[in-house]
Amino acid sequence: MAITAQMVKELRDATGLGMMDCKEALNECAGDMEKAIDYLRKKGLKVASKRGDRASKEGVIDSYIHLGGKIGVMVELNCETDFVARTQDFKDLAREISMQIAATDPKWISPEDVPADVIEKESAIYTEQTLAEGKPEKVVPKIVEGKLKRFYEDVCLLEQSYIRDQDKKVSDILSAAIAKTGEMVRVRRFVRYVLGQE
Repeated sequence: MAITAQMVKELRDATGLGMMDCKEALNECAGDMEKAIDYLRKKGLKVASKRGDRASKEGVIDSYIHLGGKIGVMVELNCETDFVARTQDFKDLAREISMQIAATDPKWISPEDVPADVIEKESAIYTEQTLAEGKPEKVVPKIVEGKLKRFYEDVCLLEQSYIRDQDKKVSDILSAAIAKTGEMVRVRRFVRYVLGQE
């Protein structure tokens, strides 16, 4: 069964977990949503998976200024209750996310946020590159998928390697916060300013 972006989005909305985890689970479970949730829970992500359908309307807006005022970031980090939003750990997490954005310049929060025309354009470029390298046509889609994954790791905040631990993704840091607080925690939006840049 072909796993569609919509299926991945539905599982991600239901669990609050990263896109790649959700896609892997759906592939392993032949697109069965309930089995995919069980699969993710067995991987030790069960606490986060229970929180995905909760509303995250509390939180903080954090700002971070870097390089003597040359780069500025504002990020909105949401949780479920004001109690969690007021904790130092939550504020520290918002600051870490702000610093991540300042350092890595993501364009979107998750792969689901990348416009379809951007994905089509990148896929077309990767297809041409792969064919130009003389690769057999039957392996091109798999290679393009791998290149798109690396593209998402560059431009999507949740897929990026965490600046303080390259073995973890930003989505892993959020999952840890979900597990610790028992609440859904998500990045709602961000903006990054660079002095003099349009």
